[in-house]
Amino acid sequence: MEGTVRRLIPCAVFAVLLGGCAQPQAQPQPAVGAAAPATWTVPDKYAFTLTSECGERALLGTFRVTVVGDEVTRAEGLDDAARRALMLRLANLVPTLHQLEAQAEAAKKDGADVVEVEREPSDAHPTRIMIDRSSAAEDDEECYTIRDYTIGLAAEPSATPSR
Repeated sequence: MEGTVRRLIPCAVFAVLLGGCAQPQAQPQPAVGAAAPATWTVPDKYAFTLTSECGERALLGTFRVTVVGDEVTRAEGLDDAARRALMLRLANLVPTLHQLEAQAEAAKKDGADVVEVEREPSDAHPTRIMIDRSSAAEDDEECYTIRDYTIGLAAEPSATPSR
């Protein structure tokens, strides 16, 4: 058996050396095409699910929102917090995505400590917005998550939160 091991060692070394001489495999190149848009083009009609968390304010909960002509035409509360918020009947309580973007931009110009806007790579619509005007203050944060974004007719939310 010892003789077999001695014969295999040179073969193994030779195989390793040959493997090192092989041509490296070509790395996949990124697809050539249009780059992701830098800004979102607001469609005339769209719908989305908005989850608003953080802070002490009226707009908390998960909402299904329909927008036509950059105005909210329908807002439905999908959880208890959202339904309570809508019962306040405050004008313009639920914002459009365009209004949320403008709010983030205004906060940035006003010197907010944190303003983060995450976007969908395919069309640049916002998917998450975080605003904290003062990290020293409590309950002034605004956290928004946007999902189920659809252009045209309103679509049903992908999952209704538990009641």
